[in-house]
Amino acid sequence: MFTFSRTESKRVDHLELSTVVYVPPEEAYEFLLDFPGYANYSKHLTQVTHEGDGGPGTEYDIHLKWWKVRYTVRSEVTELDPPNRIDWKIIKDIHAHGHWRVEEVPEEAPEGEETASRVWLSIHFDADSADSGMLNLPAFVSLGWVVGKVKPLVLSEAEKVVERIVTDLEGEPRPVDLEIHEKPNAV
Repeated sequence: MFTFSRTESKRVDHLELSTVVYVPPEEAYEFLLDFPGYANYSKHLTQVTHEGDGGPGTEYDIHLKWWKVRYTVRSEVTELDPPNRIDWKIIKDIHAHGHWRVEEVPEEAPEGEETASRVWLSIHFDADSADSGMLNLPAFVSLGWVVGKVKPLVLSEAEKVVERIVTDLEGEPRPVDLEIHEKPNAV
């Protein structure tokens, strides 16, 4: 189940996820920079296209499909701090921003592994900035119904995607823990 922390004064929701991969931070960071490659990991993410060289100012269209809903998220890279952080914002339909963060955590490497990195995805969004018109929903289907159905699907899909990514990064499959942080450590 997703856990959101809400700051009432700002009306902003925050979601933070993390997992550990057994690769150096530089390798995890380079993998995260390959936004178009994300389409290889989810059946609901059909394509990622971009305008730009991948640096700040690059815009990505993330094409999603689920049930009768098709939607394209447009994001922009706002800042890069190799190999530690990739900042981004959503520039279409909803107010959201966040970052990917990579931290070296050698103490979390299992026996036989030399290094480990914790990869964080932090998302801040204003849920009130979304409306059903952005999705072109079928008659009698509310945005609230779609959100209720999508939340558990997103977590389940996120776990599958993370396992596929870890397999590619590390070269073999393994069970992966996807931690959901109720109260994020950093913004």
